[in-house]
Amino acid sequence: MEIISGWAMKSPSSSKGISQPNCDGAIDKRLTCEERDKAGSLLTTRADFCDKLHPFSQACKSPMYKSIESLHPGNFAFVMATGIISVALDAQGLSGLSLVFGVIAVAAWEILLLLCIIRVIGFYNAVFIDLTSPRMVFSYFTLVAATNIVGILLHNYGLPMLAVICWFIAFASWCLLLYLAFSVLTFMSHENNVNIMHGGWLITIVGTQSLVLLGIMIAPSFGQYAHYMMVEVHLLWGLGLALYGIFVTLFCYRIFFLSLKPQDLSPLLWVVMGAAAISANAGTSLLESQGQLAFLANQKPFIDGITLMIWSWATWLIPLLTLFGIWKHLVSKVPFAYEPTVWSMVFPLGMYTVASERIGHVAEFPPMIWISQVMILVALLAWVFSLTGLLSRIGRTLTAR
Repeated sequence: MEIISGWAMKSPSSSKGISQPNCDGAIDKRLTCEERDKAGSLLTTRADFCDKLHPFSQACKSPMYKSIESLHPGNFAFVMATGIISVALDAQGLSGLSLVFGVIAVAAWEILLLLCIIRVIGFYNAVFIDLTSPRMVFSYFTLVAATNIVGILLHNYGLPMLAVICWFIAFASWCLLLYLAFSVLTFMSHENNVNIMHGGWLITIVGTQSLVLLGIMIAPSFGQYAHYMMVEVHLLWGLGLALYGIFVTLFCYRIFFLSLKPQDLSPLLWVVMGAAAISANAGTSLLESQGQLAFLANQKPFIDGITLMIWSWATWLIPLLTLFGIWKHLVSKVPFAYEPTVWSMVFPLGMYTVASERIGHVAEFPPMIWISQVMILVALLAWVFSLTGLLSRIGRTLTAR
């Protein structure tokens, strides 16, 4: 992958039993033979794709256009990680540093959104293949979560109307992606086993609960219709929990009862913890909301218990995920190397920090606030480490040219 994309993730074609000798020239390394056949069947090389399908064939061959063509939707995880650390820093009273992270997050979101629009227009076949791949389609939920995180930042900066626009963009994207993803999983998946499951699927829950977080903040902007939004976010929170229960069951079965290789343990596993943390954070936001309808107010004891339970589950997962990393890199001696999925580890750490701090204040229990003060340091170190790897990757790419 080129320039911004030092971000390429392992793709469906790398799965056991998929790669075949006659597929080495596929349009994109992420494609299987079958997926390539859907896109154009007889095309065997990127040059063929450019010459026969793309109206701007010569431009398509340039390094920059190739970078955009192969741009991974999971790039928005950088925005998610940076934005939530900004929120966490602000909660810790570090408003100056929080502003720096916030500006970076908003700028990155704007750039990535522009590049994605260009990719949709110029490389619609590549986008179509991503959206019809069970391994890739769930990655697009990072757009939903990133847009809501940016909306939270804009709301904190005194721009509520822009935050409202972000919520509606995210909600529309979420609606389309949710039914598309499950349709692809149902009708287009050719792997009839749970091995297709990976931690990245739980970004669906992250996107769903991010709608809750921003929705609660913008609800007062709707005036007399604010109750409509509050009902909506309660429904979304419950749906997110239901989806989490489904996905985490499949995930645990895949991890604990099927063959597991060190290469199967990617930073995407941390999304399992991040989805729990954001669900706890969203639950806390519901508990703090005021002026609700009577039947919503009656839900607070239920929300209270579920929020604490899901936070404890996220806490339990942190040592387990750390042990997975130790087994992969120290026991199995798989060399540590930067990969773009590390941002999927940074975001959960930042979200867990925010969730712990907010629950500590709501429960008036200082130890949870102390936990958040430690975790913000861990999240910052992870962010700096990931950024260093990204810049190093970009530097090597530019040098190679």
